[in-house]
Amino acid sequence: MEGMQKRKKQSRVAGRRAMTGLIAMVAGAVAMERTTAQSADALIEKLVEKGILSSKEAVELRKETDSDFGKALRNRQDLPDWVTVFKLTGSFAGRFEHFHADNPLYTERTRYRYRARLGAVVTLKEDFEVGIQMSSGEFDPRYGGGSPVSGQSTLASGASRKPVFFELAYGKWTAINNDIATASMTIGKMRNPFQPSSSVADEPTMLFDPDIFPEGLAASVSYHIDPKHTLNFDGGYYVLGEVDQTLPVDNILSPGHDPAFYGGQLTWNAKWSKKLSTALGVSAFSLTGRENLRVFTPPAPDLLAVPNVNAGNTRSGLGGLAYDMTPLMVSPQVVYTLSSFPLYPGEFPVRLYGDYAENPSAPRDNVGYRLGIRLGKASKKGTWDVGYRYQSLGADVWYEELVDDNNGAFYQQADPLSGFFIPSDGTGGRGYRGGTNVRGHLVRVNYAITDGLMFSFNYYLNSLIHPSPAGSVSGAGHFFTDLEWKF
Repeated sequence: MEGMQKRKKQSRVAGRRAMTGLIAMVAGAVAMERTTAQSADALIEKLVEKGILSSKEAVELRKETDSDFGKALRNRQDLPDWVTVFKLTGSFAGRFEHFHADNPLYTERTRYRYRARLGAVVTLKEDFEVGIQMSSGEFDPRYGGGSPVSGQSTLASGASRKPVFFELAYGKWTAINNDIATASMTIGKMRNPFQPSSSVADEPTMLFDPDIFPEGLAASVSYHIDPKHTLNFDGGYYVLGEVDQTLPVDNILSPGHDPAFYGGQLTWNAKWSKKLSTALGVSAFSLTGRENLRVFTPPAPDLLAVPNVNAGNTRSGLGGLAYDMTPLMVSPQVVYTLSSFPLYPGEFPVRLYGDYAENPSAPRDNVGYRLGIRLGKASKKGTWDVGYRYQSLGADVWYEELVDDNNGAFYQQADPLSGFFIPSDGTGGRGYRGGTNVRGHLVRVNYAITDGLMFSFNYYLNSLIHPSPAGSVSGAGHFFTDLEWKF
């Protein structure tokens, strides 16, 4: 009897090993690690469903499959032993975009665009990580790169080849990683740490464009007070420009003060019950070297000191910022989750959020605020969300080039110091521009057609707080629809 039980056990072990090999073969037929995990899990679940495997055997088999496949993947791609995870990610989005304005001097504009991204994240032993990501974009010879706040490319120029840029290029070290706390440092061109990323505080912040990837050094610390409360701190120093030291030192340029910004954000996330969660963020930021944040650099007025994409800040001298930028911001959010909602699969989150920011270094036009609501959350197939927010962003709350470039209005005439004023073209540089000095509405709708395909609609309807020139009609609308595939 004992011998028979032993043979049965050996047979089960041999069978499980054979099943591991089979699953590894199926998993190895696909190239992506994420897809591989899903394929192996689906096969194991089917074997459990048919009664071929027990639940305990399924758990053990998953562990063996993950281990064997990870080794096989490293061997196939000739990766060194100190690489523990290699993940490839990407997306493609096609966009239809339209602009209109109430002012008869504005000519309506329609664009067809796309955004493509391809990246890789490599996890190394000793808690290191390296990430890169390439993105589409449009080259601007005035500053030798693509827009810092957009990866969109416009269908134009006779089907010409389109440029590709580095959107991410960073190294990261996680010094602490346990159930109580995590702490990490990142250097390079990275995801913006001041964009909320928790399950509660996941609305883009008011002071930063959601597509901006700053360059510099960042630190992040997360502390779990208890199972329901977490404190997160994010801080960083980011370079905005490097002034040529050979330029003459005068009252216009200051080569010894490269422009940069730094800041910190403390967020308290709380889960009060299964249905109610909250977040409260407090942030502080500051610009340095503002004398060099000019929209053009003498003696070559066609050469930009920094990218000039947005408008709104008060300027002085040769396009320099008139005031320091040291805003303080508070950001509360509340999420209540309903058990169900018509036409929505599963639990239904209702999110209320807001921001209030003030720049004490500017004497006026130094306040920004917004209030918003979002119903639902588009993530898995069949889920959706609908959102609305009202926002007012004073001219000198924060540096214009860091805020949302889609959130704009119509300038009948550009400010002569903005870098957009062109006296010789007969228009005075008028046009639709994002940035500060804007207030108005945003309506958005997202629907997950599949787990990897999202439809989005966004409609901005704004006006300038201070029209240019005074008394002109600045109201304008900007809407776009995206169809985005992710992998």
